[in-house]
Amino acid sequence: MRYDYLIVGSGLFGAVFAHEMKAAGKSCLVIDKREHLGGNIYTEDIAGIRVHKYGAHIFHTSNKEIWDYVNQFAEFNHYINSPVAIWGDELYNLPFNMNTFSRMWGIKTPREAKEKIAEQIRELNIQEPENLEEQALSLVGRDVYEKLVKGYTEKQWGRSCTELPAFIIKRLPLRFTYDNNYFTDPYQGIPKGGYTQIIEKLLAGIPVQLGVTYQAIKEQSRDSFGKVLYTGMIDEYFDYCLGELQYRSLRFEEEMLEGCDNYQGNAVVNYTEREVPYTRIIEHKHFEFATGPDTVITREYPAEWHRGDEPYYPINDERNNALYQEYEKLAQKEKNVLFGGRLGQYRYYDMDKVIAAALDMVRSELE
Repeated sequence: MRYDYLIVGSGLFGAVFAHEMKAAGKSCLVIDKREHLGGNIYTEDIAGIRVHKYGAHIFHTSNKEIWDYVNQFAEFNHYINSPVAIWGDELYNLPFNMNTFSRMWGIKTPREAKEKIAEQIRELNIQEPENLEEQALSLVGRDVYEKLVKGYTEKQWGRSCTELPAFIIKRLPLRFTYDNNYFTDPYQGIPKGGYTQIIEKLLAGIPVQLGVTYQAIKEQSRDSFGKVLYTGMIDEYFDYCLGELQYRSLRFEEEMLEGCDNYQGNAVVNYTEREVPYTRIIEHKHFEFATGPDTVITREYPAEWHRGDEPYYPINDERNNALYQEYEKLAQKEKNVLFGGRLGQYRYYDMDKVIAAALDMVRSELE
């Protein structure tokens, strides 16, 4: 059978694109190298708890069109992302807000907090930040930086803040209200029943082959597809001919705690000391307000990426962006191949932006 589109990857970008193309009368085949649908938003049911297998995913958006779109495929709960951070034996609310500042300095008013931060910035007297550490210090002062930024950032990037460029942190949001809602978007929540169902509904009636790589199928079926949507790594598609783009990877350590109905009291707890090897612990049942005698937690460890590892975060520094632009030039010359998603377009996307970009590509294809 000949298909109009071969879609490489069953994550959110590929699934939205396939769904809309099918609705427009186009035939699609979806393949994925993993043995399950959904890419990194895949959720697995473990003892009645929906476990986010590739890190916490909280849907949030300011775009009502996108919110209405995704609500076609699942009912969302009212989960509000309110992580906490542990530094030593101290616990702080995130994002940096009046609860954070009150706990840190024993103050009560926004004026006191602003004066404290301004005093620390003034004492440091950093005029032209030369690295990430100086940039962060010039934005939030020493206390917030030392306790809540430094160690966490160094674990994320795998190197000292003094070795990281200043431009990585353009701003650090300081909120002078007692509000622990991490996101400011008006629409936020977790799909009741997890994310996998959304992908299953998007791909209903579309043939899917799991455990299949693009490299394997393109040699066998080169003439079976009118076009290809490739959502994998753009440098891998071109066999790294211009060199490797850089990514950060993650390692997940999942643990089922039988007989423990509530391990940490919050879905997301960050550990901001460099000496603690993981950046955060996720307790999945709190995303959907689940009850029951057991719980599942996941410790999240940042890792250097090497070829063959799972790439999670593009490193969009000057060197990598320049290299991506060279790959993009190759992509534009590639006949009947589209590149989409976080890896195909080498940029970090929130889920709402993934959907919006996929819909934009659909509109462009159908024009």
